Amino acid sequence: MGTKRVRFGQESQENSAIGRDAGQESALAGLRGQLDELDTAILRHLERYGRATNYEVGEAVGLSASAASRRIQALEASGAIRGYRAQIDDRLLGKSMTVYIRVTLERQSAAVLAAFEAAVRRSKGITDCHLMAGHYDYMLVVRVADIDDYGRLHQSELSRLPGVVRLETSFALRDVLDGSA
Repeated sequence: MGTKRVRFGQESQENSAIGRDAGQESALAGLRGQLDELDTAILRHLERYGRATNYEVGEAVGLSASAASRRIQALEASGAIRGYRAQIDDRLLGKSMTVYIRVTLERQSAAVLAAFEAAVRRSKGITDCHLMAGHYDYMLVVRVADIDDYGRLHQSELSRLPGVVRLETSFALRDVLDGSA
């Protein structure tokens, strides 16, 4: 009774690497006004405890396991919950260095942006990509083993991204706060 695990499909690389497209953004904008306090509480609980059972989610927000399950399924169907994933300590996979790369493109036409974003989505080395306001066009985040590993990634992928005129790289000395944990 009520100990079923909350499960859902894996987050797509497209969503995790680059974010949502304009259609998803407009759908989520409409959804924001429809979320009530319980939905918001469920989302916050699952964000922190992604493996929580329906019973545990219900206990946390004041619902029965079956009511929590119905709401979770509705949140999944609406796109409010895009998926579940394990957060792996990259150091165990030999990737102990976080690198931030600021990207300047030759111009900001729709074609240049689309080509760049498509290439980033195909990249196996880039973990995050954000379109920025301000001095740079994009901020990329990669995890590598060491400076030599970054050199290989730079040569094989980063320097070949379409439309790029400048890459400026910074290396994190240590992680102080990781908001994804």
